[in-house]
Amino acid sequence: MIASASAIAAALTSVVALSVHTSAGAAESRRPSGPAPLRTPEPGQTSTPDPSLPAPKVNMDLVREAEDSGKVVAITIDDGPDPRWTPKALELLAKYDVKATFCVTGPNAKAHPDLIKKIVAAGHRLCDHSVSHDVGMDKKSVEYQSKEILEAKKMIDAASGNEKIWYYRAPGGAFTPASRQIAAAYGMRSLGWSVDPSDYKRPGTQSIVRSVKEQLPNGPTVLLHDGGGDRSQSMEALEQLLPWFKQEGYGFSFPKA
Repeated sequence: MIASASAIAAALTSVVALSVHTSAGAAESRRPSGPAPLRTPEPGQTSTPDPSLPAPKVNMDLVREAEDSGKVVAITIDDGPDPRWTPKALELLAKYDVKATFCVTGPNAKAHPDLIKKIVAAGHRLCDHSVSHDVGMDKKSVEYQSKEILEAKKMIDAASGNEKIWYYRAPGGAFTPASRQIAAAYGMRSLGWSVDPSDYKRPGTQSIVRSVKEQLPNGPTVLLHDGGGDRSQSMEALEQLLPWFKQEGYGFSFPKA
């Protein structure tokens, strides 16, 4: 199912984004410092499946767009579930009747299946965020990338009772053509983002809020975190942003699947 080393080398091209969002637990200490340049495919680029890998069942191109047109936002929340911050995120989303996408790591899903079930029961969507949140996985073998994606999927499936996993988000945006195709072969769209306020840095609640508002012209998909450390500022920002979105006439959508 996995290509030879030479085929892998030929298949991989650079379509990755070096982001700064963190993993749960120990990965926080490995987070790169500095800004988050998002390295993306060229506009209009399409993907050609590698015949040595499983055939994609859904579009394997990176998606940042929302399912609904018009003035909408798509909230995505990464690195959980976390027993302290995920319930707060769920509470806020319920308060404002907003649905979001939770990009969860396999080990956190395995450790907190109750929270995974609450996410699904509330009508939110699940996203596979790998096993170890290795932001350098795009530099590693296809075998490694496949294991990170599919082992996380197994953990999330077990925690949720085999509920649909809609998306795959590479840690730090470290996508490759191979990882996008592997995810697509299991029905998961590769999920990017448009708005990244770097809330993992804990720059202050108002800085997070301001950055989201300033970056919204970039597109609808907003990246926030409920795992990987103290997410009090992220939750405070979410509490301010949700009513603001409504006041400004934004609707809420999911990323295109």
